[in-house]
Amino acid sequence: MEPMIDRIGGEPQVKRLVDRFYDLVETVPEARAILNMHLQGHGLAHVRPHQFDFLSGFFGGRRYYHERHGHMNLREIHAHLDIRRGDAEDWLMVMARAMAETGIPAPEQAEIMATFRRAALMLVNRD
Repeated sequence: MEPMIDRIGGEPQVKRLVDRFYDLVETVPEARAILNMHLQGHGLAHVRPHQFDFLSGFFGGRRYYHERHGHMNLREIHAHLDIRRGDAEDWLMVMARAMAETGIPAPEQAEIMATFRRAALMLVNRD
C-alpha cells in the first residue's frame, strides 16, 4: 500500500495541513486551551516546523523529527503538559477541520483521524 504521505499529496500537503491547523489554533475559541499550552512553551513559531517534521514521518515519509531529536515518542514529547480529555477532543476537532479545509480526501481523513484519536487519548494525563 502507498504511504499515507503520498496518498494525501506529499510534503507540500503536510506543510499546508500544519499551517492551517495552527492558523485555526490561533483563531478558533475551541482551541484556546491548545493555544495556551503552546504559548507556555516555545510558542507557535517553534512548534510549526516540529509538527511538520513529526507528521512527515508519522505519515510514512522522511522521519525528520527522529533525525533531529532521536525519537518520535509522543508521550515524551508531551510529558511536560497537563492534557485533559477535553484538550484531546479539541485538538482532534481542530485537526479534522484543518484536514477538511486543506482538501485531504475523505477516506484518508477517516484513516488518519482514527489513528490520531488513539494517539490523542493516550496522551491524556489529567482528569
